[in-house]
Amino acid sequence: MNKIPNLIYERKEYINRIRPFMRKSTIKVMTGHRRVGKSYILYQLINIIKEEESDANIIYINKEDLEFDFIREYNDLYSYVNKNLSKEKRNYIFIDEIQEIKEFHLALRSLALDDNNDIYITGSNSKILSSDLANELGGRFVEFKIYSLSYMEFLQFHKLPNDDDTLEKYIHFGGLPYLINLPLEERVVMEYIKSIYSTIVLRDIVQRMNVRNTIFLEQLIRFLADNVGSIFSSKSISDFLKNQNVKLAPNQVSEYANYLVDAFVVHRISRYDIIGKKFFERGEKYFFENMGIRNAVAGYKIQDRAKRLENIVCNHLIYCGYEVKVGTMMSEEVDFVCTRNGETLYVQVSSELSQQKTIEREFGNLLKIKDNYPKIVVSGERHFENSYQGIRHIYVKDFLSELQ
Repeated sequence: MNKIPNLIYERKEYINRIRPFMRKSTIKVMTGHRRVGKSYILYQLINIIKEEESDANIIYINKEDLEFDFIREYNDLYSYVNKNLSKEKRNYIFIDEIQEIKEFHLALRSLALDDNNDIYITGSNSKILSSDLANELGGRFVEFKIYSLSYMEFLQFHKLPNDDDTLEKYIHFGGLPYLINLPLEERVVMEYIKSIYSTIVLRDIVQRMNVRNTIFLEQLIRFLADNVGSIFSSKSISDFLKNQNVKLAPNQVSEYANYLVDAFVVHRISRYDIIGKKFFERGEKYFFENMGIRNAVAGYKIQDRAKRLENIVCNHLIYCGYEVKVGTMMSEEVDFVCTRNGETLYVQVSSELSQQKTIEREFGNLLKIKDNYPKIVVSGERHFENSYQGIRHIYVKDFLSELQ
C-alpha cells in the first residue's frame, strides 16, 4: 500500500497497549469519534509490521476512500479480502471505518476462523461495533478506545513548551490531531472543529440512528455543554427542556443521550456510593470527550472555568485507563472515584482555593473517606500549598503532565 502519510506522530501509549495482541487471532478494534486519530494508529501499526516483516502481506481498506466504494456489504468485504489473502504467510488485514459496511460482522466472523489472519479495524460508533462483534465473535476481539490528544501528546504534536499559555490553548481548542496543520487561532480552529462536530452529529447520530427530532438533539447537546459536571437524570433534563418549549419524554431523552455516548461525543459518568460500594440507578454526569467541541457548542466563557477544569481532569483520568465514577457519601460528593488494576484514586477538582470555606469543603470531603487509597485535590491555583492535612494538592497543569 502507498497511502500512508510521510509524517506520523507516534502515540506510544496506544501502540504499547495494542502490541501484546499483534499477530494473534484476536480482532483488534479501535473505536473513537471521527478525526480523533484512529487511522493514524493503523498507519503506525502497518509501519511496525513492515519494519519487522519487509514482505508482509498487508490488506488495507479505508471506507472513506472512494477506491473502496464498491465494498458496501459483508459479501463485498469478504470477497475482496479473500482474493488478496496469502496461503503461505500471515495476512495483516486493516479496515478503517468498518461501520460503513453493512453487516460487516458476518465477513469478520468468517475471516477470523483462519488463525493466519491478523485483523485490525476501526469504527466511530461504540454500540454498533461492540454489540455486533459480541454477538458474532464472543470473546475473540479486544477494544481499544482512542481519545483526543492528551495534554502531553498536545505538547509533542505542536512542539509547544509546558507552560500556562499552552495549557490554556489545550483547554480552549482540545486535542484533535489535525490542529497541528492550523494556526491555533480562535476563528480558524473553531471553524474546523464545528465542521467535525457537524459531521459526527449528522453521520454518526442523525443518519445512522435515524434520528427525527434533530432540534431536540441539538438542544440536548447544548444543554449538556452548558451544564458539564452537573448531576442529571433523564427526567430532570426532560423537565428543564420542557420549560424551553422543547417536549420529549424521559425515555427518549435517555435514548438520545445514549446516541451521544455511543458516538463518543460525551462520557457518561455514573454515581457511586462510596460507603455502600454500589452504583445509583439515577443521576449521572456528562463530560465532553473533546474540549474544543464542547467550547464550540457552549462558547469559551470566563464563568465556565470550573466546568472546563472538571471536564479536562475527567478526560485525563479516562485516557490514563481509569474507570471513573462520581462518588457520593451521605450528603457529600467526591468528584471522581477512579479505579485501575485493583487500586483506587480519589480526585476532587476546584478552580480556586483562595477562600477558607472552599479549602475546607474540597479537602474535607476527601478527609471523610477513611481508607488508605491516595486522595488529591486538583485545582487551577498554581501557588496553593502542596498539601492540606495530609491530602495532596496538585496544580492542573502538573496533574496533566505527571499522571500516566
